[in-house]
Amino acid sequence: MPHQVLALKYRPSSFDTLIGQESITQTLSSALNQNRLSHAYLFSGLRGSGKTSTARIFAKALVCEQGPNATPCDVCEHCLSANENRHIDIIEMDAASNRGIDDIRELIESTKYKPSSARFKIFIIDEVHMLTTQAFNALLKTLEEPPSYVKFILATTDPLKLPATILSRAQHFRFKQIKQNDVINHLCHILNLEKIEYEKEALEMLSRAGNGSLRDTLTLLDQAIIYSKGYITPEHVATMLGLLDPKQLETIFNAILNGHKNELLALIKELESYECEVVIDELIAYLKNAFFEQDKRFSTLLYERFFKILSEAKSLLYINANNGFCPFIGAFLNDRSHQY
Repeated sequence: MPHQVLALKYRPSSFDTLIGQESITQTLSSALNQNRLSHAYLFSGLRGSGKTSTARIFAKALVCEQGPNATPCDVCEHCLSANENRHIDIIEMDAASNRGIDDIRELIESTKYKPSSARFKIFIIDEVHMLTTQAFNALLKTLEEPPSYVKFILATTDPLKLPATILSRAQHFRFKQIKQNDVINHLCHILNLEKIEYEKEALEMLSRAGNGSLRDTLTLLDQAIIYSKGYITPEHVATMLGLLDPKQLETIFNAILNGHKNELLALIKELESYECEVVIDELIAYLKNAFFEQDKRFSTLLYERFFKILSEAKSLLYINANNGFCPFIGAFLNDRSHQY
């Protein structure tokens, strides 16, 4: 049996397996159970936050033989074909590659025909903000007053690009960035099922690199499993992602806090093989963790000074300043030499 990537293998197929979007799943579940359904929904949020997965689960709940209800049976023909993305009455369209007026006219024409087998005909339009102005205008009337058997589910990463006329015709659900703890717990659950050993600190690094996108994080986890040969450690993840080893971060801060200038100069030489922005982000993440763990080596004033220096260093990168480490490491040392 061919290997299936984790993002697909563990893609949620029910509301209770969605990660980090409890308020949205609760509202949609209530709407289904009370049969208080709108004709159009808009899901917006960061990539990898669960918009398309939610759209597919919601569509399955609408066409299930036992539905519409929040817990599709997953055994009827409608549910099975929906799970395999082959249901004839659930039409998915990628607006990034089908963005013109002709594509929308074809979609509008198909709304005139009743569902082939289900109670609803459902159109899922992904990245809907990519549609042209003419395509939006053509969609407006149908979106406002579609036939009773038609449901629209629109998804976008950039709702600000949508015309106000479109926004006013759909119930808008805003998907939030998934909490890091939720992502890490999900990774732990998957690795336990896959019988792969890991260190939790490594998963924290993967979660940070995924920037709140569960899909991106699972892609990195796939890569980490291969790279680490079945035992995921912080050292493996750091090397794979081009990040600093956690022990290296510890050494850097110890050198700074103890004012060991010569040791720090040697560390700077080692850091020249890394991207400066990556080093700054890793130092910020280290300080953040130290703050929450109430590391007694740092006073409140030290945190404030260090965060300020790192923020200024990052700003300098964005205006094409020198990509070296000396300016901000030197500033650390200079600040450390003052009496707090």
